[in-house]
Amino acid sequence: IAGTANAKFESLKNQIDPHFLFNSLNVLSSLIEENPDNAQKFTTSLSKIYRYVLEQKDKELVTVQEELAFAKTYMNLLKMRFENSINFTLPENFDNPEAKVVPLSLQLLLENCVKHNIVSQQKPLNIAIYLQDNFLVVENNLQEKDTLQERKGVGLQNIINRYHLLTKRKVLIKNNQDKFAVHLPVLTQQIIQMETQASYSENVAYEKAKLRVQKLKEFYGNLISYCVVIPILIIINLNTSNFHWFWFPMLGWGVGLTIHAFETFGYGKKWEERKINELLEKQNQESNQWK
Repeated sequence: IAGTANAKFESLKNQIDPHFLFNSLNVLSSLIEENPDNAQKFTTSLSKIYRYVLEQKDKELVTVQEELAFAKTYMNLLKMRFENSINFTLPENFDNPEAKVVPLSLQLLLENCVKHNIVSQQKPLNIAIYLQDNFLVVENNLQEKDTLQERKGVGLQNIINRYHLLTKRKVLIKNNQDKFAVHLPVLTQQIIQMETQASYSENVAYEKAKLRVQKLKEFYGNLISYCVVIPILIIINLNTSNFHWFWFPMLGWGVGLTIHAFETFGYGKKWEERKINELLEKQNQESNQWK
């Protein structure tokens, strides 16, 4: 199952590379006809952006900061082509290094905004990127192209599929007559492993000590009883009979006492410690999940 999921994830990541390049070349082709000067600038900027694509596409997650910085660069690239026909807003002063999203998700969504909507001076496209309720939202005013109304595109489905393989949280799509918004879950790896382990270890140590004391009390109670009862039985046997039957209870009880001592000071202790370590390791693995 893990191997299949990993293969699917790799396939999805590899899908991004040609998809981005193909759409960027389409933009460049349009620019060459519309504005040769911007086409030259676009080519220079594209090389920098494509380097980021190559660097990040092999990662499962990147920080929101990195994605926002890349989105700003990519939006400037789109601005070269559409000029005043497209407007963008980005969140300011976001500095949580633990907040992460799937790489290139913003670029794919921005690309879809342009691809599926009319962008003109008469109908400018307004795109807003903001954070809301632990989601990174990409929202645009809805002015769909008639030929593309029913298509979701490769980019959006790619994002949905990658999130599905990483977390139980879902990508939310909100669509009404005026706006289209995609809510990307912001993932944070729970930094509670050491705290959980420390708290868990304290509880385990207390329970272990409590159980240990109980076992010692039982053993020493058994030993004291043996040392008191067996001599009494020997005295009674020697004074009442020529047959030394005291050997039977002395040896039988002695074997039981030896086994009890072995469990208290030997194998039982090692087994208990091994189980504690296994439980701690399992707890650590369960805490190391994206949520």
